[in-house]
Amino acid sequence: MPALTRTEAATRARQIDVRHYAVELDLTRGDEVFGSTTVITFTAREACDTFVELKPATLHRAVLDGRDLDPGTLSGNRLPLALTPGEHRLRVEADMRYSRTGEGMHRFTDPADGESYVYSQLFLDDVQRVIAAFDQPDLKAVFAVTVTAPPAWTVLGNGIAERTDEPADAGPTSTAGPTSTAGPTGTAGPTGGARWRIAATPPISSYLLAVAAGPWHSIRTEHAGLPFGLHCRRSLAPHLDSDAAELLEITRRCFDRYHQLFDEPYPFDSYDQAFVPEFNAGAMENPGLVTFRDEFVFRSAVTDTERQTRGVVIAHEMAHMWFGDLVTLRWWDDIWLNESFAEYMGYQVLAEATGYTGAWTEFAVTRKSWGYEADQRPSSHPVAPEAVPDTASALLNFDGISYAKGASALRQLVAWLGEPDFLAGVNHHLTRHRFGNAALADFLDSLAQATDRDVHAWSARWLRTTGADILEPAVDQDATGWRLDVHHTGGRPHRIAVGLYDRDPGDPARLLLRDRFRTDLPAAATPTTHHLPGPRPDLVLLNDDDLSYARTRFDPHSWDTVAAALSGLPDAPSRALVWNAARGLVLDGLLPPTAYLDAARAHLPAETDLAVVQGVLGFARVRITDRYLPADQRPAALATLEALTRDLLSRTGGGLRLAAARTLITVATDPAELGDWLTAGRVPGGPDLDPELRWQLLLRRTVLGAAGPGDIDAELARDPSAAGRRNAAGCRAALPDPAAKEAAWSALFDTDDLSNSLFAATARGFWQPEQLDLLRPFVPRYYPAAVAVAARRGPALAEAAGRHAFPAQAVEPDTLRLGEECLRGDGPTPALRRTLADELDDLARALRIRTTAPQP
Repeated sequence: MPALTRTEAATRARQIDVRHYAVELDLTRGDEVFGSTTVITFTAREACDTFVELKPATLHRAVLDGRDLDPGTLSGNRLPLALTPGEHRLRVEADMRYSRTGEGMHRFTDPADGESYVYSQLFLDDVQRVIAAFDQPDLKAVFAVTVTAPPAWTVLGNGIAERTDEPADAGPTSTAGPTSTAGPTGTAGPTGGARWRIAATPPISSYLLAVAAGPWHSIRTEHAGLPFGLHCRRSLAPHLDSDAAELLEITRRCFDRYHQLFDEPYPFDSYDQAFVPEFNAGAMENPGLVTFRDEFVFRSAVTDTERQTRGVVIAHEMAHMWFGDLVTLRWWDDIWLNESFAEYMGYQVLAEATGYTGAWTEFAVTRKSWGYEADQRPSSHPVAPEAVPDTASALLNFDGISYAKGASALRQLVAWLGEPDFLAGVNHHLTRHRFGNAALADFLDSLAQATDRDVHAWSARWLRTTGADILEPAVDQDATGWRLDVHHTGGRPHRIAVGLYDRDPGDPARLLLRDRFRTDLPAAATPTTHHLPGPRPDLVLLNDDDLSYARTRFDPHSWDTVAAALSGLPDAPSRALVWNAARGLVLDGLLPPTAYLDAARAHLPAETDLAVVQGVLGFARVRITDRYLPADQRPAALATLEALTRDLLSRTGGGLRLAAARTLITVATDPAELGDWLTAGRVPGGPDLDPELRWQLLLRRTVLGAAGPGDIDAELARDPSAAGRRNAAGCRAALPDPAAKEAAWSALFDTDDLSNSLFAATARGFWQPEQLDLLRPFVPRYYPAAVAVAARRGPALAEAAGRHAFPAQAVEPDTLRLGEECLRGDGPTPALRRTLADELDDLARALRIRTTAPQP
């Protein structure tokens, strides 16, 4: 099916004006299809030939202005329309397929209780899997939706939903329904379904339409005169109940903070947050009905950093109510106007409005590294590319550039402009374009009205270019003091802080801040020089407040200080910055992977910030141990991490103990000891085993050959939940047995039975570095299998096949060679091609690190 091009969208936007959608969905037709009837009211500005998009199982009827169209003219996903100037009314009746890949209308049956749920995920161009639509963001319209659902279900939507006593077969009209209040009132229609009417929306883009239906467990309240709600599957009800106070408190605080920052009030009639199963992303910003992956309803112990991450996602999606929903990008080359803003505002507002004041530390040590690494790949692109040719290309740009780098650029913009001028420009933009569409030029014009700085020149340097600048200090001592030269590789201006630290004479492992000063670095690559009094400090730390996006290096003396006293830096954001810089040095082949491990072993036991601990352990465990070290060095690396995590367990408590226990389980190599922990119900010095820790233990024992199918079946009987089913799938795929590997391979690539969630779980379990000899024959089979499944099952499964099923642990030249041959062909779909290109670049980097990294 052809992707919509930028040119086609611009042409259609000139030709027509879409005003209203009346939508009728019938969810009572079984497990495979649902009924969809859409009436679109629109105007043609001129005589033209255009099209409406839909992807039906069966197109029953299409009627334009009372005249039946031939359903056979539907080509792929496009139904052609020949229009005369003036008003038009198009009615489309179809059966649409439920999805099992998290795209369109996803249907899920909970293995815990047999209850079924459906929800829509219509981003970026998947609304056509649910209704007929002019599917582009700048054709905003009012949506009035009516849903017929099983009587025991509750229906949620973009507006307040009311159960009515209208006949279930009344069908949609072309006028909006009345505003209503929440709550079921009425009886089922004649088909045995209950009819729900969702309040008509203000003008929104088609991809933001949202419906969720099922026997939800709901918690309802009110804030600022609006109904708020939390919703999840019934089987997760106790866990949502235990977290509801925290979730609602974060929601209220962020909501109030946004109203302090933005002049425009919240633009919709309610705020529901639904935690839905088998969700591909973290969350989706549907107006009035934000959907989250239901792993955010924690059923097992989590760290405070994970709770903070959930809070960031809540704040991020709420920011979209203004950036993305109230004002929407005109075309997908301005993704950053949605995602970079929401990413920046999510971290900033959570830190300002809640107790999670250290949110930016987690951003520095995890999210920002995502951006830096994406920026080193051949697939890197500007934060704001000048022209994205089509929707298939646009989907590929939702990555570390659009999120983490874009948010970092905005953080630097705020530092450069000052927050008052930045917010003045933002508010002018929101008011000027409310319920409309805007592009980069519009936003820059709004900023320019609030400041005398040249924001257009700033944008050209920051938003239209690729790559990360590098900042490196050079220090010279002389008789009168010392000189600092800041060498700048790259073409962006930066406003940064420079931190000067000295070793504590009484405790050399402790660093004392001598001074921190701000400096502006011009875009030109000439060094910036500072003459400073006294002796040189032990550590010069550039970008010490981490307000800019630039990769930081060290002069030799400063690196020696870092190696000896990193944990002695007084502030967690500074330590996060150094760890991120060390990670970059490893990726660039300038620091041996073993040196990073040694630093972790030396300094993590004294680390007090949980986000730093989790970020460093994650990089050391997955990248260093499994990919960047040759196989003969892996046992020693595992032993180092085992000693480190045991040390952490003996010294720390709370979330640090949980983080240490998780990593210890994944690096332990004694199957008997792992079995003892499972029998005892706890890791020595760690927390009691909850369901997730039990599954982690079982997976590790399975990988090591100490557990078999019977153990997996027994654990699944103990935990028959959806999460248990996912974990069991991963464990079965991890069995070190040729027959088990063939069975997992067949489930992944030979059938379409696995949902998106089970596909990812199976793929993650399949490739294990301990089993490389057993798995090596699957490497040449992988590429043609991934190409076939991507073509058959669509972008979401293509991304999963490229990301989770990729043989990343097979760090060998043949893996790279075969992948490059695959990319030279025309077989991979765009989603798979991009994912494979990124994975192969990471693989090539791992090979270079293994062969060229300096020895410690």
